[in-house]
Amino acid sequence: MSKIGLFFGPLKGSVQRVAEKVQAALGEQNVEMIPVNDADATDLEKYDKIIFGISTVGKETWDQDFSNTDWSKFFPNISKVNYSDKTVAIFGLGDHITYSGYFVNAMGVLAKELIDNGATFVGKVDPASYEFDDSEAIIDGMFTGLPVDEDFQPELTDQRVANWVKDIKPAFGL
Repeated sequence: MSKIGLFFGPLKGSVQRVAEKVQAALGEQNVEMIPVNDADATDLEKYDKIIFGISTVGKETWDQDFSNTDWSKFFPNISKVNYSDKTVAIFGLGDHITYSGYFVNAMGVLAKELIDNGATFVGKVDPASYEFDDSEAIIDGMFTGLPVDEDFQPELTDQRVANWVKDIKPAFGL
């Protein structure tokens, strides 16, 4: 069985903690963790099964220059890969209280780029159990992946990750 590439960023924060929970739930032996600040398109091409972990910055920061962030450096690599033969899942971190109108938008931006490059997603999540006003991560009535709010709902993270991993395991051959 080939390993799952779990691309995440930034390091040393909530995204990394959730990535570690996903890795543990899938089995550490099955998942290779790759920080996006160390990765490029050739790394993406190595995997037939990929999970992305991304967070959304607040709306007031979007108008500023964030060209030095992990994902802003890595994001151009996404379009260099054809995902038509890859199984892809995403989890995204966001703040459903302070940024209710932009909840996990980065997950949606990433998903749209992946869809444009042939990706088929597993692990879509029904938004019914979430409170928010708007999200670019909803496509065809479903979140494109797992939304997590470590700021205001950390007590829900473990169960949400467990349910999501249970859903994606068959598609990843586990």
